[in-house]
Amino acid sequence: MSDNDGKKPLGLRGGSGNVKQSFSHGRTKNVVVETKRKRVVVPKPGAAKTGGASSPALGDPKKRPAGISDAELERRMKALALAKAREAEEAAQRAAEEKAREEERERRRAEAEAKEREEREREEALKAKAEEEERKKREAEEAAKRAAEEKKKAAAAKAAPAAAPAQADDRGGARNAGPAPSGARKTDNRRDDNRDDNKGGKGKGAGRDGGRRSGKLSLNDALSGGDGRQRSMASMKRKQEKARQKAMGGQQQREKVVRDVQLPEAITVAELANRMAERVADVVKALMQNGIMATQNQTIDQDTAELIIEEFGHRVQRVSDADVEQAIEQVEDKAEDLESRPPVITIMGHVDHGKTSLLDAIRKANVVSGEAGGITQHIGAYQVTTESGAVLSFLDTPGHAAFTSMRARGAHVTDIVVLVVAADDAVMPQTIEAIHHAKAAGVPMIVAINKCDKPEANIDKVRTDLLMHEVIVEKMSGDVQDVEVSAKTGKGLDELLEAIALQAEILELKANPNRAAQGAVIEAQLDVGRGPVATVLVQNGTLKRGDIFVVGEQWGKVRALINDQGDRVDEAGPSVPVEVLGLNGTPEAGDVLNVTETEAQAREIAEYRAHAAKEKRAAAGAATTLEQLMAKAKEDENVSELPVVVKADVQGSAEAIVQALEKVGNDEVRVRVIHYGVGAITETDVGLAEASGTPVIGFNVRANAPARNSANQKGVEIRYYSVIYDLVDDIKAAASGLLSAEIRENFIGYANIKEVFKVSNVGKVAGCLVTEGVARRSAGVRLLRDNVVIHEGTLKTLKRFKDEVAEVQSGQECGMAFENYDDIRPGDVIEIFEREEIERSL
Repeated sequence: MSDNDGKKPLGLRGGSGNVKQSFSHGRTKNVVVETKRKRVVVPKPGAAKTGGASSPALGDPKKRPAGISDAELERRMKALALAKAREAEEAAQRAAEEKAREEERERRRAEAEAKEREEREREEALKAKAEEEERKKREAEEAAKRAAEEKKKAAAAKAAPAAAPAQADDRGGARNAGPAPSGARKTDNRRDDNRDDNKGGKGKGAGRDGGRRSGKLSLNDALSGGDGRQRSMASMKRKQEKARQKAMGGQQQREKVVRDVQLPEAITVAELANRMAERVADVVKALMQNGIMATQNQTIDQDTAELIIEEFGHRVQRVSDADVEQAIEQVEDKAEDLESRPPVITIMGHVDHGKTSLLDAIRKANVVSGEAGGITQHIGAYQVTTESGAVLSFLDTPGHAAFTSMRARGAHVTDIVVLVVAADDAVMPQTIEAIHHAKAAGVPMIVAINKCDKPEANIDKVRTDLLMHEVIVEKMSGDVQDVEVSAKTGKGLDELLEAIALQAEILELKANPNRAAQGAVIEAQLDVGRGPVATVLVQNGTLKRGDIFVVGEQWGKVRALINDQGDRVDEAGPSVPVEVLGLNGTPEAGDVLNVTETEAQAREIAEYRAHAAKEKRAAAGAATTLEQLMAKAKEDENVSELPVVVKADVQGSAEAIVQALEKVGNDEVRVRVIHYGVGAITETDVGLAEASGTPVIGFNVRANAPARNSANQKGVEIRYYSVIYDLVDDIKAAASGLLSAEIRENFIGYANIKEVFKVSNVGKVAGCLVTEGVARRSAGVRLLRDNVVIHEGTLKTLKRFKDEVAEVQSGQECGMAFENYDDIRPGDVIEIFEREEIERSL
């Protein structure tokens, strides 16, 4: 209700009262209002003292809020005191921080002012120095000008002596009248202008100096020579040239620079523009004009790029990916650079003819004992120094049939072949193969007839057998040296070394040791502690520690060189065999090692070779037409395969095993090596074997602990071998198990049908007489009519009278019924046979 209604305001006296409330539409209501008296709490004397100092309002019982006890009041007073103390402490801390910040600002301001003052002083000193130099330079120019004028005057005086006095007076008068002082004034004004420009800034001085000096000279510019902000000398020359061309009445077109652009088989637009030194936008525009929409990161082919290069007026120089190998192209050595080198002798021959024993006798070492089964299964490389001081490099190759490629490799890196033939065994298959390798390589041969100390030795038979293969020894009036030796007794070893030295002297072997090294990989292996190791025979140049090289699809840096004695050496010259450490992978035996200039070159060549080899393998494995694909699938259906995983200690052994296993098999079964490598058997090999359902073959290697555990869990068989013969025999036996058994038929009897009867629930039954052998119910039968087979099957019943019998002897009658066949007639002949399965082997 409002105050202007004429009613008294609401007031209460005492404890209660009535209030009349008015509502809309004339409605009213009486309400009883009660008031409660406030509770007065009298504080204790201690509490009043505590709160009195800090807050009189709280300490005063009259001013204390209602319902607050003494304990609550005391707690509030303590909290208030703590808050005030905290505020005071924070205020003091803020004041201290503000004071420290103010002091820091003052210190920085003082430092800045001192630095600015120092810079100003140094700047003024530099300005004064620059003005002094400018003044001296100007005075020197004026002096030079005056000297030139005096020279001209003297020359003019000599040329016209008559007119000289008058001219001298005129010039003197003119000089006295005013031009000289005005020139002096101009000089002074110009000096003042320069001084003003140096002091004041960017106006006339900046324009007059051609923009080389902009703004005032700062301390940094003075100390650094102003290189940071000045234009380069070439830029100034270009500007002056432009100004001169403009003044001469037209700007001449700059001559186009024609470049030789190396163009690979594919190139990006940005790289093409970079090689032509043209803007990318211009190249993209040229492509668009030729109907090719390409961005700067897209690749274009060689023909399109050639078109664009010719449009821009440059010359095209096509290159291919194979050009990376040009970095290792060999240059012909000059005759004066060549020096004599030791000969490389390869010992070849049939297995067990005494090649390694002969080399042992020459080296006075025992290599045979280190080979499993006394058979050489690696190519060994050794150096021998004879009593005469000559150095010879020997290669010992395996003799048995599995190592054909290793023998061929030995022949291709050698200078002389020593063909070892046992006197008690004469010429054998691998002897013939070694002769073919030596002839194919065009290498001179020396025949060493070994085991001459044996009683059954027949030396003349050896020489006669060699005649059959066009090897004519000196004793048979030929040109091939032959020496009778005995590795056991040492007989003839000196004569053999003399023959080798003589042959080496005839060959005049030379090489240039002062060039980048080149060599052939004799053997390669993955050593557990040393990583990939390659046995390399250096053929040219000198291989040193730290050299970067590429070998086949691998590259590396020579970390260490180890000779045949196991000692570390710093370098290896021509004809020296060494073990090389530091490869990034195991190379193939027979690869060529070339030293390159940079690591990038070596890596690029190795990557190119790996890519090319991968593409070659993919092309060889892919069927080119649908017919070939179908024929290959059909052939694979008809042929059973025995897959194996092979791991060997060295690359040569792995190769030999794979080649030997590929020869195992026939039209029905074959061995497929799904993976072979060098080094220990790993979990990866076990996983591959499990996926393919194959055994893992380890040759002179073992499985590591994780691989063994994995093989036990997955049930993969790991077989270890140290002699290649045993390995090939076992694989051959396993492959034989895949052959289908041969079914052989044995005829056991004949019977003639005399009469045919019809029997209910049985059908037609033949009444027969067994004429030959025996008739058995379990045997197979054929029905012959006029000696033509009209049915082949089995007997349903064989009866003698009314009884079912197992067999009927010759001369007896019986009843026979065929399974699912009723077309039988009197006079037909029944042929009775049994089938026998015979296991086949390869």
